[in-house]
Amino acid sequence: MSKNMSETKTRVELYLQDLSLTNAATHALVQALRKQILGLSQSSDESVQEEIKYGGILFAVEQAFCGVFAYANHVSLEFGEGASLPDRFGVLEGKGKFRRHIKLETIAEIESKHLMHYVKMAYQRSLTS
Repeated sequence: MSKNMSETKTRVELYLQDLSLTNAATHALVQALRKQILGLSQSSDESVQEEIKYGGILFAVEQAFCGVFAYANHVSLEFGEGASLPDRFGVLEGKGKFRRHIKLETIAEIESKHLMHYVKMAYQRSLTS
């Protein structure tokens, strides 16, 4: 592991450790999301990387395709190009020119709000753009 990758991994671990000490429920939700997003990697060429940026965890292959941000009472899954994603389930929030997000308060909402449907679309778009 390169020094830069090692440093990024340490920053993510420290962020998660701090979160676990301050808000166990939010930490559990962030971890559940991370596990599913990192599991998208189909090959070493398309390996999902994570980094701490803008106060949360950004996920990228060639470019960032989503981010997970923890707040006091919820977690936000954000898409930088979310306005271009078809909102089949009507869960994307936001009115900006590009960004959209999905607000989560429980782990059950990962399924009920169809999060991985949106994450997979954003991931696929990041591979082709």
